[in-house]
Amino acid sequence: MIAHDALPPLAGLELARLDWRQDDSGESAPHSAAFDDVYFSRHDGRAETEHVFLAANRLPERFGAWREARPFVVGETGFGTGLNMLCAWACFDAHAPPDARLHLVSTEKYPLAREDLARALATWPDLGGRAAALLAQWPEPVAGVHRLWLDDRVTLDLHFGDTVERLRLLDGRVDAWFLDGFAPAKNPEMWRPELFTAMAERSRPGATFATFTCAGVVKRSLRAAGFVWRKVPGFGRKREMLAGEIPAPPLDGRRTATPWFTPPAPAAAERVAVIGAGIAGTATAAALARRGVTVTLIDREGPGAGASGNPQGALYVKLAAETNLQSRTYLAGLLHSRRWLEALDPARRLWSPCGVLQLATTEREARRQARFLAHHPLPARVVRAVSAAEASRLAEMAIEHGGLDYPLAGWVRPDALCERLAATPGVTLVRAEVTELIPGEAGWCLDLDAPAGRRRLEVDQVVIAAATGSDRFPQAAALPLQAVRGQVSRLRLPEDAPAPSRVVCAGGYVMPPLDGILTFGATFAPRETDEAVLEADHAANLAELARTLPSYAEALAGAGIDLAPERLEGRAAVRAASPDKSPYAGPVPDAEAWRTDYAPLAKDATRVPDLPGRHCSGLWINAAHGSRGLASAPLCAEVLASRICDEPLPLEVPLVDHLHPGRRLIRELIRGQ
Repeated sequence: MIAHDALPPLAGLELARLDWRQDDSGESAPHSAAFDDVYFSRHDGRAETEHVFLAANRLPERFGAWREARPFVVGETGFGTGLNMLCAWACFDAHAPPDARLHLVSTEKYPLAREDLARALATWPDLGGRAAALLAQWPEPVAGVHRLWLDDRVTLDLHFGDTVERLRLLDGRVDAWFLDGFAPAKNPEMWRPELFTAMAERSRPGATFATFTCAGVVKRSLRAAGFVWRKVPGFGRKREMLAGEIPAPPLDGRRTATPWFTPPAPAAAERVAVIGAGIAGTATAAALARRGVTVTLIDREGPGAGASGNPQGALYVKLAAETNLQSRTYLAGLLHSRRWLEALDPARRLWSPCGVLQLATTEREARRQARFLAHHPLPARVVRAVSAAEASRLAEMAIEHGGLDYPLAGWVRPDALCERLAATPGVTLVRAEVTELIPGEAGWCLDLDAPAGRRRLEVDQVVIAAATGSDRFPQAAALPLQAVRGQVSRLRLPEDAPAPSRVVCAGGYVMPPLDGILTFGATFAPRETDEAVLEADHAANLAELARTLPSYAEALAGAGIDLAPERLEGRAAVRAASPDKSPYAGPVPDAEAWRTDYAPLAKDATRVPDLPGRHCSGLWINAAHGSRGLASAPLCAEVLASRICDEPLPLEVPLVDHLHPGRRLIRELIRGQ
């Protein structure tokens, strides 16, 4: 069992320190200065990888015979230069059927700098294309899970942090293990018994392993964890190595204290309906379609018609001064969205990584930001403190306050992004309203009211992503949602008008102009649902702009630009939020069953019934993203698609559980509500 407070600090990691040493042929190879060991054999690193990890795990024949809908999962202890993973990818391409998928999971405590990684992989020019895909998405050295899309069939999850810690937090199961890393004598901290226990608990029945070492501590720990090992011929000068399998992995007991979060068993998912075509719905539809699922995307108005329909939106987060699960999730979401957008739209027609300045316009906010930085030693490429002078330089305009700079954040065109995602191959858009959601014998029936008339759609599974309309379905009625009205203001600027080059936010935000239009706002009105554009809200947005950027407001007026509220254009929409301001992303709980099964919690929160959570079979939700959906919805879409398609998840177990929609039911039971 993993407690929710067992996550490591939210921080940057120490990069690997390398020496480059020449081999007998005069070629240089990376050598770890910290562990005094090589990353790969200077004799022939690639041949060693193919012998030790690919052949000993029988990957060529297993890939060739793979017919499962889910991906084949390879787990690795120690990413290093990525050579093992790239070789596994090449082997997969050479042997697997065209509709098969590969999922790579690798841990790394000391990631290489991008420049060192590029130099190391340049040794093998025939892997150049694959290395380029890896380098293009190489993440910042931040503890956590980083998902990379290497190509249409191959996904890599990099788990940055201590290997044992990372495997304990992994939500997923593995088919074949590359038990790598520096030699046990050089790196005993990794090769401790807990590593093998964690591997066993994350293995599928019959999962294989291979490792270069025959050390006694490894053999003993493998046997104690349930693995069967045997000695096989080693590579080069190494006479023997180990290979084997685990016939019957132990049960995963991580959720014994929170059985309600036990995920539902995998089920057929050939046809899935997604209700709602905002950013949450379209991202979910695209994520499923990438996995070969036939998706019907249903929305009465079409893509981006609701709160996701603004022409421009900020990709940003505001993280708590004290580390909590919500901040961890949103930071993971911001980093995920950045990589996702880069992979989806490398030409950057739909987004801009211009950066975001979060100003400290009050002493209280300045103190909060200082506490945040003290508690979160993150890389400067992720977030850093800036003075007013530095903020002015970055935004290319006068700014009176310092604050935090998020260089990887920016802005997105949500309406165009939703259109793009809805056009993903495998997604069919249906303009209709779902009037009833009916569980069937082997899936779900949806009654649709479309312009062409009424019809019924039958699918295997359903994802509700209808924002404030999500709880109108009886199955999701127990999940509390709060409507929050927001209005943005839009001002057309003359060509020579001053404008920020970075998104600047404090109480509100202002973005760099898009197509000559300056967008700023937005108002925040809980429990209001009127979507009419109000002059009073334009006045409020102008007042906030003047408070945040007084010099800029004066510069606009000095340029002869009329800032009267009645001259502004705008758009109002209603966002959906949860009571705790974290999204809902997971299976929809059977609320009546939960209230019965977990009733003892109302009398004593320590009396946890040994019952896994019952859910509405094949029904999921991705909603309640509030004003930060661009940083949370794409990651939540990956969480759902990964769970539905029975593959490792892109978040640690405590964060997956934090997003579970049933959390509110448990909270209400414990509080006696």
